Amino acid sequence: MRRLISTLAVTTCLLTSTPAISWANGLPGLSLFGGIKRENQLSYRLDFGGQRNAWDRYRLRIPRKKMKLAAAKFMVTYPRYFKGKFDPKKIQIRVRGKKVPLSEVDWNKEDRAISIYPKEPIPAGTPVELVLGNVQNPAFGGMFYFNCMMQTPGDVPLPRYCGTWQIDVR
Repeated sequence: MRRLISTLAVTTCLLTSTPAISWANGLPGLSLFGGIKRENQLSYRLDFGGQRNAWDRYRLRIPRKKMKLAAAKFMVTYPRYFKGKFDPKKIQIRVRGKKVPLSEVDWNKEDRAISIYPKEPIPAGTPVELVLGNVQNPAFGGMFYFNCMMQTPGDVPLPRYCGTWQIDVR
């Protein structure tokens, strides 16, 4: 009887831990050394696991505490060594799970920047999710720092730094 209970306990642990391991592949990890300051880190999720040379969907989150002012434009910049591809037609802004109408999305490959313009400014204090769909991950994995800048309505046209997503492609 004791052997049966031990076997059942081990089997249950093995079966229940497998989905948690595969689900965690698309979430940000832990940086022990280097990287960016904790207060500047933004959370994200890769819907399809962040596998190199594969298609993915990036869910880049901006918490309400970072949205101190209304936003008329979001700009996502990425490093020179990120050799992935984006589909501007599959980019969207979500507020509280609902899609926000966009007036324009511009992917500037030379400057490595994606500019996203909502039709109406996003109010201050609102949590935002930038969804980049149909992303072709780079052939070589690594850690990529994607910076978030935003511009307020009627403001001097200088984007303000909002934070950084540390995206891990394996």
